[in-house]
Amino acid sequence: MPSRSDITHFGAGPASLPTDVLEEAAKALLDYNATGLGVAEHSHRSPLAADIINQAKADLAACLDIPDDYEILFMQGGGTGQFSAAVYNFVGAWVARKHKEVFGDTQGDPTDHPELIQQLKQAIDNDLKIDYLVTGGWSQKASAEGERLLGSKHINIAADARKTNGGKFGIIPDESNWKLSKDAAFVYFCDNETVDGVEFPAFPKSLEPGPDGKGPVVVADMSSNILTRKIPVRNFSAIFFGAQKNLGLTGVTVVVIRKSFLPPIISQPSVALMRHLALPIPPIIFQYETIAKNNSLYNTLSIFDVYVAGQVLKKLLRTYHPNKVEAQQAVTDKKAQLIYDAVEAFPEVYKIIPDAAARSRVNICFRVTKGGEVDAAESAFLKECAAQGLTGLKGHRSLGGIRASNYNSIPLEGAEKLARFIRAFATS
Repeated sequence: MPSRSDITHFGAGPASLPTDVLEEAAKALLDYNATGLGVAEHSHRSPLAADIINQAKADLAACLDIPDDYEILFMQGGGTGQFSAAVYNFVGAWVARKHKEVFGDTQGDPTDHPELIQQLKQAIDNDLKIDYLVTGGWSQKASAEGERLLGSKHINIAADARKTNGGKFGIIPDESNWKLSKDAAFVYFCDNETVDGVEFPAFPKSLEPGPDGKGPVVVADMSSNILTRKIPVRNFSAIFFGAQKNLGLTGVTVVVIRKSFLPPIISQPSVALMRHLALPIPPIIFQYETIAKNNSLYNTLSIFDVYVAGQVLKKLLRTYHPNKVEAQQAVTDKKAQLIYDAVEAFPEVYKIIPDAAARSRVNICFRVTKGGEVDAAESAFLKECAAQGLTGLKGHRSLGGIRASNYNSIPLEGAEKLARFIRAFATS
């Protein structure tokens, strides 16, 4: 049987974790800081748990240069849960702003002012939109959830890659063709599509804030490429990501949100008002202001998951001091280039799936066409990979092919080994 050191796992998620982090976590699971209890056994209300949360928040802020006017939340439900949570919270924020515009200084129960309520309803009917940039399976699911919660009249598909790519994903539509709403509750995009191997090369120009700092409300899913490159945090109103790719274990989801969308600046509308307006009301555990007020401890958070994420962050800060995520980005880019160069060296054997301008650095998707029998060639490729300790390379069931997930836990030597195999298989 192979040992852990024999395996380089390229699975799309959950991803492998650094061995030294797992070794420390195993010790902490039995006895944390000589307390006689494992970290998962301590109360989530204890000072010990609060310290783990606060350290992880501080280290994430240090890694990504998150400004002080952003809050970091640890939640549950994964990225899929955030498809819903973003709708609930940012639609609520949009309604709160419109309520202030319509009602001004008018006090009391809004339903006591039927003429103003009617104006607010009209604004919702005419103007409430969420914009989605659909570039792959995950953004498509996010837009479908938005439509399920609000109805199609409030959903604007500002761009859909399939419409200009023969019905398939694999490109990012040119920004000149995006049809953005004037005052969207938010604009959503998935920064890296794990299934389709598509990644935005940079923050979209059309979504950048103006010289006054004002711009669209932008929400991004970075579940699979967070901590792989420097990001312009101030361009986003919120960023969310599951931990299980580059940060830690399945079970904790991180939201980085601008504090101007939280009390005391903006509070979610009352339940009574949202019901009167026939708009969805969030489950309390998906309400950002509730989670923020309670330092992510409104309900029982898995402190062990946060602890592991914190250890991964500390390792990144130690390894790449002082350049932090920028140094990690250089390694990620180098690993990706090694793999892409190997694939591109044999166009008669391999075919990269996405367009060159949209290729992901972290989910490298290609087909094996050797001998003209794709299924047989890919089956042989995967079998020989596994024999050499290169695992997790089978593509997503909806796309097929090969997918090498180049997450932070993949060492440079692992990428080099895969690149050598790709070349050797092509010439065998």
